[in-house]
Amino acid sequence: MAEVALSSVTKRFGMTTAVSDMKLTIEDGAFVVLLGPTGAGKITTLRLIAGLETPDAGSVAIGGRDMAGLTPAQRDVAMVFQQYSLYPHMTVRENLEFPLKSPILRTPQAEIDRRVGEVAEVLRIPHKLDNKATALSGGEMQRVSIGRALVRDPAVFLMDEPLSSLDAKLRSDLRVELKRIHSDLAATLLYVTHDQVEAMTMASKIGVLHDGRLAQVGTPREVYENPASAYVAARSGSPRINLLPAGLLGDAPDAARTMGLRPEHIVIGDGTEAAVTRVEHLGDQTRLHLRLRDHDVVTLTDSTIPNAGETVRIAPREPLWFDADGSRL
Repeated sequence: MAEVALSSVTKRFGMTTAVSDMKLTIEDGAFVVLLGPTGAGKITTLRLIAGLETPDAGSVAIGGRDMAGLTPAQRDVAMVFQQYSLYPHMTVRENLEFPLKSPILRTPQAEIDRRVGEVAEVLRIPHKLDNKATALSGGEMQRVSIGRALVRDPAVFLMDEPLSSLDAKLRSDLRVELKRIHSDLAATLLYVTHDQVEAMTMASKIGVLHDGRLAQVGTPREVYENPASAYVAARSGSPRINLLPAGLLGDAPDAARTMGLRPEHIVIGDGTEAAVTRVEHLGDQTRLHLRLRDHDVVTLTDSTIPNAGETVRIAPREPLWFDADGSRL
């Protein structure tokens, strides 16, 4: 495995700057997730590391070696795509063997058999090796897709939202599997997603992207509890943070223009009156949707649950304050 370092990397497509002056170090063995909406620069960053794009400025290094001029095949990285990208006419075994049969690698058959067997055990699919790819479930197909990357034993794994096409149960199961695989292999892994649950549950570090720039890098807890801006605060947590005018629920610092209030940081039973517009029962939690003057507010409750149309009193606890530019005070 190897460290990945992006030094002041910029990439433009015509008049659009997809990645701007990015400085990011992915430590050897780390599981880093780039989080951001469509167009934030996540996929372009992956492609720059893989060598599928060339930076207009700055440099990419893997294992301390500058990647300038090296082709994707020479970079010793493996990419897992959003779609499965399996060969449907091949068996699982043949799909897993395929990367090792590259003329560049020239892997002996005995070594191919050993690696395929090990990866099948890691992915828990040894009993599926002789099945056609088309006979697999969606979750099994994605495991094989991940396995084609694992079998090469590359220096770096790059993953482009590999779970986004799966249903909620499979996504949850494979999140656990990916964390287990990462722990077992001590792999260097860069994963991009717009799903904050994936980011918060899997990453050792999260990089929040905004218009091609890194807005903040930190552990999931740091990003959640100490966001650098209102934008970062809004990218973490479910349900989302409530961003309200400063002073709406009492005193605020002089420079504050926006108050950030996590749903779990709203105290029910005291303070300002708000109308209940909707109640969501989600099993492990109940969300109250409130209307406070002209603003929508979401909070969590485990106390006596009111009905829609009733009123409750709410007060802030541990609010976050942001200035006119959205920066954290």
